[in-house]
Amino acid sequence: MLNAWHQPVPPFVVKKGQRLEITLWLQGEDLPEQVFLRTEPDNEEWLLKMKAQASEGMWRYHASLTLNEGEATRRYCFKLLWADRQQWFGPQGGALIPPGQLAQFAVDEPNHSPMWVADQVFYQIFPDRFASSGAAHGIKSGSYRHHAAGCEVIRRDWQHPLEEKHAASTFYGGDLDGISEKLPYLQQLGVTALYLNPVFTSPSVHKYDTDDYYQVDPYFGGNEALQRLRVSTHKVGMKMVLDGVFNHTGDSHPWFDRYQQAEQGACHHPDSPYRGWFNFYPDGEALTWKGHTNLPKLNFAEPQVVDAIYRADNSVVRYWMRPPYSIDGWRLDVVHMLGENGGAEGNLQHLAGIYQVVKQENPEAYVLGEHFGDARRWLHAGVEDAAMNYVGFALPVRAFLAGQDVAYHPVQIDAATCAEWMDGYRAGLPHNRQLIQFNQLDSHDTARFLTMLENNTRRMQMAAVWLMSWIGVPCLYYGDEIGLDGGNDPFCRKTFPWDESQWDHLLLNLFRRLIALRKQSKALRRGGCQVLYAAGETLVFVRTYQQEQVLVALQRSGSGEAVLSYSPLLAQGTWLRLEGEGELKVAEQGLQLRLGAESASIWRLSR
Repeated sequence: MLNAWHQPVPPFVVKKGQRLEITLWLQGEDLPEQVFLRTEPDNEEWLLKMKAQASEGMWRYHASLTLNEGEATRRYCFKLLWADRQQWFGPQGGALIPPGQLAQFAVDEPNHSPMWVADQVFYQIFPDRFASSGAAHGIKSGSYRHHAAGCEVIRRDWQHPLEEKHAASTFYGGDLDGISEKLPYLQQLGVTALYLNPVFTSPSVHKYDTDDYYQVDPYFGGNEALQRLRVSTHKVGMKMVLDGVFNHTGDSHPWFDRYQQAEQGACHHPDSPYRGWFNFYPDGEALTWKGHTNLPKLNFAEPQVVDAIYRADNSVVRYWMRPPYSIDGWRLDVVHMLGENGGAEGNLQHLAGIYQVVKQENPEAYVLGEHFGDARRWLHAGVEDAAMNYVGFALPVRAFLAGQDVAYHPVQIDAATCAEWMDGYRAGLPHNRQLIQFNQLDSHDTARFLTMLENNTRRMQMAAVWLMSWIGVPCLYYGDEIGLDGGNDPFCRKTFPWDESQWDHLLLNLFRRLIALRKQSKALRRGGCQVLYAAGETLVFVRTYQQEQVLVALQRSGSGEAVLSYSPLLAQGTWLRLEGEGELKVAEQGLQLRLGAESASIWRLSR
């Protein structure tokens, strides 16, 4: 049997000047006669013979890859050759056929990704429901008419239960000054970056139906409140990303003006200067987002739309990235659907344009795309830094722990299938971009994870450990940390209960410890990620960076045992349990784990 080990992080990949020193470790009786580093710097195969060196009962194979030519994304795998056969080794292990171009190890060098993201813990806030300052600008019942819903807006008391009827027209009075007042709470939790759902003027509570891209909703406190929040976040070193809804506007936006509150809106005036900004069927109906008549799609075939949203010097994208707001990035709503002529035609072209504009304003800004499906086409195209990682994290974790798929239908997978799903999805993504994929358990668009678990607090604790230790940047949806529950929209958008007697303090303290641990561990923030054991109910993985090794074990149900052989990813030494339950025994041949039902544990090697 032949064992192979490689991760696209130090000490396996080390930059020295204009070269990458790449190492593969092999162990076994039937060693190959030759080992090649297979790469393609200019999309053409290179085979670089690797030099062998014996080390600690294993063999290290070394090759040097020049950085003086080729594309920035350096893709590679390993070809092992015997007299009568060959084998390949890539991110998903050994294979008899070579891994495809987009399924190889990859690192970006030079790396233009905003790597500050990897060191953050994000917190998503639905502004109306997190905290209210009680200021005079707060919304009241009847403050205006929500035309699309056919009713006056309603203001509820903070403790009033959510109701499905008129959900989009019901407000609780949260605002941006309320967020500013709660920054000490977020700091104590360990949060270092905010992602805010839309804040721009809109008739709904969710604000995905924009009325004015240049005005923060006055009932949130207006532009002045956003300035105050930025001053407060800058003082405590907290980043902030805003939600950009550029696929569509609201039907009450003056450009469209269904309710004839402006002049010459596109909806009722075929000769409107904005008519070409939208697309219309022959009967005069506008093309809308997924049939929602209050969300007419913008037509990016119209150059004036391109200028207004991102290209012009005074475009929306540029405006909020400049002082006094200086946001740290954009989360782009339904980014894969944006395009020309009522559909997604020209999508990649326009997203590349948005991306370039963002980087012109701030090369370190974070461009985050929303994708409920496979986002790899966009990630490989380089039109976004990262995606909301539903397919690569949230959905497999939901399937394994909650037994539900994306449509909340029943699904049964074991640990091996879960690991194959997660590893297969990220294979081929450059390591630096894996580190900044946006991992969440739930969001404003999904049922709360605790509710999907039928309030199983043990599994919620497991999910917390998984979120804070898997590769990618973690984001808490407001209230997850104190056990806030809720079904699908609108019930996932409850007000935050500031009465601490309603909090799950065990869960909150767990999140605080996990966030503190993540901040202390470069392996958890920047390291490689390798599944070591996945079978039945048990999944074990390791995060590695240089000499630091952090082991994470998950046991879904029943008691479990796993034997892990020593390797360059799992060294001999003293292993300290940092979190959770379980037993770890150090034996001559490797580590022996004993795990209890519905448990998660974290160990770190102490050298």
